[in-house]
Amino acid sequence: MKPPGASRLQDTAREIVQSLRAAGFAAYWAGGCVRDRLLGRAAKDVDIATSARPEQIQALFPRTLDIGKAFGVIQVLWDDMAFEVATFRHDLPYHDGRHPEGVAFGNAEEDARRRDFTINGLFYDPEEDRVLDFVDGQADLERRIIRAIGDPAARFQEDHLRLLRAARFASVLEFDMDPATADAVRRLAPLLADVSAERVQQELTRLLVESPRAGQGLVRLHDLGLLAVLLPEIERMVGQEQPPAFHPEGDVFTHTVLMLDLMENATPELAWAVLLHDVGKPATARLNEEEDGSTRIRFNEHDSVGAELAERILLRLKMPTRLVETVRHCVANHMRFMSVRQMRKSKLRQMAGAATFPLEMELHRLDCLASHSDLSNHEFLLKFVDDLRNEPVLPPPWIRGDDILALGIPEGPRVGYWHRKAYEAQLENRFPTRETLLEWLEHSIQTEEKPPK
Repeated sequence: MKPPGASRLQDTAREIVQSLRAAGFAAYWAGGCVRDRLLGRAAKDVDIATSARPEQIQALFPRTLDIGKAFGVIQVLWDDMAFEVATFRHDLPYHDGRHPEGVAFGNAEEDARRRDFTINGLFYDPEEDRVLDFVDGQADLERRIIRAIGDPAARFQEDHLRLLRAARFASVLEFDMDPATADAVRRLAPLLADVSAERVQQELTRLLVESPRAGQGLVRLHDLGLLAVLLPEIERMVGQEQPPAFHPEGDVFTHTVLMLDLMENATPELAWAVLLHDVGKPATARLNEEEDGSTRIRFNEHDSVGAELAERILLRLKMPTRLVETVRHCVANHMRFMSVRQMRKSKLRQMAGAATFPLEMELHRLDCLASHSDLSNHEFLLKFVDDLRNEPVLPPPWIRGDDILALGIPEGPRVGYWHRKAYEAQLENRFPTRETLLEWLEHSIQTEEKPPK
């Protein structure tokens, strides 16, 4: 097996193995990097498994960090890179659904058999260019199967997060799941409720961002019973009907799945905005009688209700504050794209000048493609932005607070009111210069009959 491409990462990992072997220890690349190598995928990191004990690893390399010495894991620092070097081990019993009581150092085969899935239990010898496979992982790679090592229930009861990792690997790699492994996931899905929010959201985000078709990953979470445990608000989308005239694709869940499948090079912000943009629909669904006597389903204020739900979900998952704020904004405002043709130019410029505008545009595009396929409002906004390419979308305001105070307006809310009015007039190009805008502002203030409060 030849490497898919030389890299500093691989070259350095090879040198670490050579150093360990020169000192008389067995050493191999281990786990995900071997799986990805066999699949022709670029590895983000290389982990190394060895017969050397933690203190021997520390003595052999000049720069190390003790990141898990009790479990046999030492981080070796080499130039600007870091490698986890772990002693062959097998785990002692688990009691908290996450950590073993301890480990016992052993050999390569024992180390392979303690791991989660067969495709992650492989070792690679970079000097002899050969794979060590004690768990039939290569056969499962060829068959494109996710299969737990040994008894699936035992593997999942050891570390409950493996339930979600099984779904994530299947989605990212587009593999099927071994029936016995899938059955164990369904039976034990409630155990995920005890896993920390941080670990859950990391796996969910990776599933959404790294999967070629994230929508199918969402379907798998539903089919395995994991979605109802982790995101019951999303589970409620299943079967929630929508008006066929606007959503010929089907229910809210189907619409969301299609949007996720259409994403390309998704950021976490986009992926979560897509997932949550219609989360308010089940709670706001009403059968409304129309003027012509017909009835149709409406979701009044589902955007604002959805924004609150989205924030609650993301905070529950301990997401970063900036992502929470960004996704909430996108969910709260995704319906305004319906009326962009009726917006004043100043409103459009403020919308287009927002830092979230590119993200909102992509969310709107996917929303349209996964429903009625009408992209006319998207194209209208693209042309609007293109027409502004030779000038700043949001230029500096000509009128400042001091100007308004000088016209006799006392400090308070009225200063902000007139500042907004002046800036809107400037954005709409109603006045050619600051001076003419200031004259209009002075006249407007003087002739105002009922000043706003």
